[in-house]
Amino acid sequence: MNKLHHIDGYIETILLAEYPDKFLLLDGCCRADISIIENFICNERQRSMSELELIVVTHMHPDHAGAAQALRKKYGCKIAAANVAGQWYSGIDGKLMHITDMLLTWWVAGKMKKPKQLIYYPSTLTPDYYLTDCQNLPGFPDWQAHFTQGHTDRDLSLQHLPTEQIYVADLMVKVRGKFIPPYPVFYPNRYGQSLAKVKALNAKSLLLAHGAKVQLSEQEWQHLIALAPTKPVTHWRSVKTKLKRALFNR
Repeated sequence: MNKLHHIDGYIETILLAEYPDKFLLLDGCCRADISIIENFICNERQRSMSELELIVVTHMHPDHAGAAQALRKKYGCKIAAANVAGQWYSGIDGKLMHITDMLLTWWVAGKMKKPKQLIYYPSTLTPDYYLTDCQNLPGFPDWQAHFTQGHTDRDLSLQHLPTEQIYVADLMVKVRGKFIPPYPVFYPNRYGQSLAKVKALNAKSLLLAHGAKVQLSEQEWQHLIALAPTKPVTHWRSVKTKLKRALFNR
């Protein structure tokens, strides 16, 4: 790898690994990020979009899967995702959650003082490569995929073996200087296991989807682990809690 570029995306950091003859996009980004990626590769790097070889979709949320299928259709790149059965947004509940997640993306963009942009993307994905735990990425053997589920049932983290850094996607977020769990956490037991797994890898640095390269101290790790939920923290549970509060206050 020549360089790992950190590019400001719609609501997340775009991580693009550059090689002499190809590019690897570490996550599927937002649909609104397509023009940003095209501008960076074609204008800033003076390279061809045909050199974008692989996109990893770490999970199906709008800022991690939104651009992947459109880029594949336009430029012929391949998509890799976790080898997990079924579709994340399945059934009626899944379709409603897909819409909710796009609305949440717009809400985050608004908090960042960014205008609404087109972010719609398919709720289903058929990747070209189904990744197993600890598998090296196809065509990029210096990167290894790790299952780090909990936020959803198919989360991936990507470890660059030579530099000992790991892209952890939404495994954690940094708010007001503190590392906290993401929202939602559908599988709390798996989430706790994923934190322990990444901590045990003892990487030199972690790459966040929403932020920069970080290094967690032992104290910060313990604080994050202590905050890990023991029950699911999801959209529907949040709605039920708010309804109960509203009824109780009445």
